[in-house]
Amino acid sequence: MGETAPPPPPQVVAPPSQMPLGAARGPTWTPAEQLHQLQYCIHSNPSWPEAFALAFQHYIVMLGSIVIIASSLVPQMGGDHGDKARVIQTMLFMSAINTLIQTFLGTRLPTVMTASFAFTLPVLSIINDYSDRNFRSEHERFEVTMRTIQGSLIVSSFLNIFIGFSKAWGNFTRFFSPIVIVPVLANCVEIGLPMLILLVITQQYLRRALPRAHHILERFALLLCIALVWSFAAVLTEAGAYNNAKQQTKQSCRTDRSFLISSAPWIKFPYPFQWGAPIFRASHVFGMMGAAIVTSAESTGTYFAAARLSGATPPPASVVSQSIGLQGVGMLLEGIFGAAVGTTASVENVGLLGLTHIGSRRVVQISTGFMFFFAIFGKFGAFFASIPLPIFAAMYCVLFGIVAAVGITFIQFANNNSLRNIYVLGLSLFLGISIPQYFVSNTSPNGVGPVKTDGGWFDNILNTIFSSSPTVAIIVGTLLDNTLDAKYAVDDRGLAWWRPFQSRKGDARNEEFYSLPVRIREYIPTRFLY
Repeated sequence: MGETAPPPPPQVVAPPSQMPLGAARGPTWTPAEQLHQLQYCIHSNPSWPEAFALAFQHYIVMLGSIVIIASSLVPQMGGDHGDKARVIQTMLFMSAINTLIQTFLGTRLPTVMTASFAFTLPVLSIINDYSDRNFRSEHERFEVTMRTIQGSLIVSSFLNIFIGFSKAWGNFTRFFSPIVIVPVLANCVEIGLPMLILLVITQQYLRRALPRAHHILERFALLLCIALVWSFAAVLTEAGAYNNAKQQTKQSCRTDRSFLISSAPWIKFPYPFQWGAPIFRASHVFGMMGAAIVTSAESTGTYFAAARLSGATPPPASVVSQSIGLQGVGMLLEGIFGAAVGTTASVENVGLLGLTHIGSRRVVQISTGFMFFFAIFGKFGAFFASIPLPIFAAMYCVLFGIVAAVGITFIQFANNNSLRNIYVLGLSLFLGISIPQYFVSNTSPNGVGPVKTDGGWFDNILNTIFSSSPTVAIIVGTLLDNTLDAKYAVDDRGLAWWRPFQSRKGDARNEEFYSLPVRIREYIPTRFLY
């Protein structure tokens, strides 16, 4: 009987390997300087018919801010519906001029310039000063108020001109880092909510369900939804849905309560000093200067978002400074022509770049043609200006959200796992929301804010600055990022990626995106070139 083989030794099963705490269990994504889903970037252009349709869409989006500001301020000035129509025409005209200035000579990014809400508090302060005075008529009070606004805009414009062309603002932006950029960046529910839901479903879901209509819905869903909801609002108006509603609800929701079409002139060219000679008062000038600083901060953040959504590199410090100087020139022109407020880079139009995936500069430049046309031919412009305000509010929910999300993407170039960065980002975001909310909530309808001292001009400056979320976020973020272990956290802050873009020659692509049009540089003195 043979010997049996010994049993095999028991197999020792190695313990399962454990991943270190915090290791990735799924795919990781490397930082991307350009968004690959863009179909047309800053230099590429869609076909001419499509470009005109997209440009008209930009016009409709920017119109909302102008109508909201004019509708809220002009009646308080004592102006009637005809005055409101002329103010809207003037602001449209100046937005077109400033958009051309910025796209040809400023940042050269596809940014629309539109009326800024930052000027609301200084304008309300002017209105309040004239509310107790005796005038022969309300129209006279309106004209005197507009003339005072003109004088304040003219003087305060030199602040932007100085900080821009002196390179002071550009030098300030050199203290930015990807961390600082991140935080910068309802009446009529039966109208506003359907608009919001319909836009999301049409632009995001329906285009995937209908492959043949994919590109049309992706690019023009906004126009389609506006037409549908606007028609729905007209049906509600004719059916008497708002007959017993509050006066404010009627003004916002009814399609026949703007009175713009009946009061707007058929043809009217805005011209210099159309309201009369400007009135200069020091107390109001300082308030406007506060608003000028705020628009500089708001526009700076918007430019960085526009660069990302148009496939360009972040704008160099010299380009940002140049654009702020030209924004001051635009404010000077607004004071001369008699606009009710100054302009800033339109956040909502930058959001439209991301919504349509088209960042073409030519499209934005074509949109100025619609602005000029509807600013001069008032009856036609008044038709679109009569769109109910909740429709614009619903659009802005989506467009502002896109720009805010684009700002957050800049954190990919810094260390996301740095507790220092998390602290700076978190505090900047929270204070950038909470401080302005406190100031806005404690501001009376006549523009008197929570800062109340013996100096009215000082109050206007602080109340205006701290009512702006981007401005507060830039102040807090820049201060913290440059004082908390700044020297020892250079790599965590993402400065190795950031700094080359801040010099025009720091990255070879900068000249491609931000160079001035052909031959213009030949006529500019070399001391003004960066």
